[in-house]
Amino acid sequence: MAVDRQVKEGRQRQGVDEEVYWKIDTTPWGGTPTSTSAAAYDVTGGIRTLVTTTVLSGSTSVSGDDITLPKLSALTEGHVYRVEVKMTISSNVFEAWFEVEAEA
Repeated sequence: MAVDRQVKEGRQRQGVDEEVYWKIDTTPWGGTPTSTSAAAYDVTGGIRTLVTTTVLSGSTSVSGDDITLPKLSALTEGHVYRVEVKMTISSNVFEAWFEVEAEA
C-alpha cells in the first residue's frame, strides 16, 4: 500500500506559547493503529536535531483510527520542527510526518 507519508494538511503553524495535542487520522494507511509512538526533530536550516524530550511531553493515544500525539510545546520562534508518528497497521509499520513552524 503506497501512501504519501506527509500528512495531507502539510506544514502547520504553532505559536511559541501554545501547547497543542496534534491528531493524526490513520485512515489513509488502513486505520486501527497499534504500537504508536512519536518523535520530534528541529529541522531549521536543513540540520536535523532530535528534540523529542524538549518539545513533546506525554505519550501517544489511540481512539479508533485517530492517534493523538503527546503535547507539543516549548518551541523556539522561527524554528521548523518535523514530527514523525510511527504506527503498526495490519502487521505493517508506517511512519507519517508533518512540519510545524513556530511563530511568536
